[in-house]
Amino acid sequence: MVTVTSYGAAQTVTGSCHLLKIGSIKILIDCGMFQGNGGEDRNYGPFDFDPSKVNYLILTHAHLDHIGRVPKLVKDGFNGTIIATNATLDIAKIMLLDSASILQEEYKTIRRKARRRGEEKSILEPLYTKEDVKEVFAKTWCTLEYFEEHKLKEHVRVSFGNAGHIMGSAFVMIDYQEENQHKRIVFSGDLGSPERLIIDGPDNIGEADSLFIESTYGDRKHKPLEESIAEFKEVVASTLKHNGSVLIPSFALERTQEILWLLHGMHDNGELPKCRIFLDSPLAIKATKLYNRYPIHLSDELEYSTGSGKDPFSFAWLEPSTTREQSMSINRVKEKCIIIAGSGMCNGGRIMHHLKHRLWNKKNAIVFVGYQVPGTLGRSIVDGDKMIKIYGEDIAVKAKIYTINGFSAHADQSELIGWMRPIEGIKHLCLIHGETEKMEVFADAIKRDLGHESHIMAYGVSVKL
Repeated sequence: MVTVTSYGAAQTVTGSCHLLKIGSIKILIDCGMFQGNGGEDRNYGPFDFDPSKVNYLILTHAHLDHIGRVPKLVKDGFNGTIIATNATLDIAKIMLLDSASILQEEYKTIRRKARRRGEEKSILEPLYTKEDVKEVFAKTWCTLEYFEEHKLKEHVRVSFGNAGHIMGSAFVMIDYQEENQHKRIVFSGDLGSPERLIIDGPDNIGEADSLFIESTYGDRKHKPLEESIAEFKEVVASTLKHNGSVLIPSFALERTQEILWLLHGMHDNGELPKCRIFLDSPLAIKATKLYNRYPIHLSDELEYSTGSGKDPFSFAWLEPSTTREQSMSINRVKEKCIIIAGSGMCNGGRIMHHLKHRLWNKKNAIVFVGYQVPGTLGRSIVDGDKMIKIYGEDIAVKAKIYTINGFSAHADQSELIGWMRPIEGIKHLCLIHGETEKMEVFADAIKRDLGHESHIMAYGVSVKL
């Protein structure tokens, strides 16, 4: 019997975790954190399956909503093999160590406040520590190139294709035999658009009996990338020309590198007014170095640039900021500047003190270039809140707020359907990684354009294939 049970990213976009059972083999596809809307509390609860019984953990990519609970999985008994691309392995190391640091800092803050209230004993320990993260990488890892097969057991094989989401991202193909017939299950992971700035778009696949596909933007069409690039350039140049500063809350992976590549081009082409540009994110700085280490994952233009000894993500005006002191010193910069900092959803990180110091100034601009999960500070700002609270202080939102959606690392409805269109033999089509209303719209579009019926996965409910 073959079954799939979703324990995350089922009618929500975070906490990706899908348990596949093929006979006696148990394979977990991703083990991510729940984020936004108070979902973080769910990360601390026990898994609704026995981690010690899982044979394989397959990681589609290294965003925390796909890998963020892996240290907890290991702490709770997982002792199997972890399978990923080489790039995902390297990125996961820096992402999970950074996550452990954040969890520890949050714990210290919460505990200090609880102690003042006499409630110290009620505070949960951090979800995991740096030592727990080290245990993850002490496990057996199997790294695969795209379309390289690995045998899990007789008649069960796994391989990856490029998902075009971030560097090293993959969709998962699991081939097996059932009653002397070849079957294939595909988990899309997070799929990118065919046209990407710095990496190639998703690979195609010929066939799948069962397809589990993400639906983050299954209800809409993105603005064309070229329009988004033009809008970004106009907003940045106009703000600087009027002596304002530009704050860009940015995800450390992919989005930061895309922004650096655009600013590099503007700098070289004379489109950027003279200013200081701060990359204030130690995690993004580390991630950018990894992008240079894996030129094969970059688009042809960037791969050529890297191969010729150039750094596509560095240029004369860029100032990386690694230490806390360097970060705080940016608050004393009075002239116009550009600040790129995390977190991308403004729910922590160095962007917080930059917002505190610059959000109230109507000359400045806040440019959101990524999705803002409901319940995050970024979403509140995007939704038009005129007063927000940062570090306990009320801050007026007077800066101009821009949301540029065309940079999304997720394919839109037409792109998802376009990726599915050539796949032959689909008998089971299941929607994951999306909000319920968007999944319903996506299911209708799939029926209209492809003629397939879709099943919307629900938490903890098994589907028999």
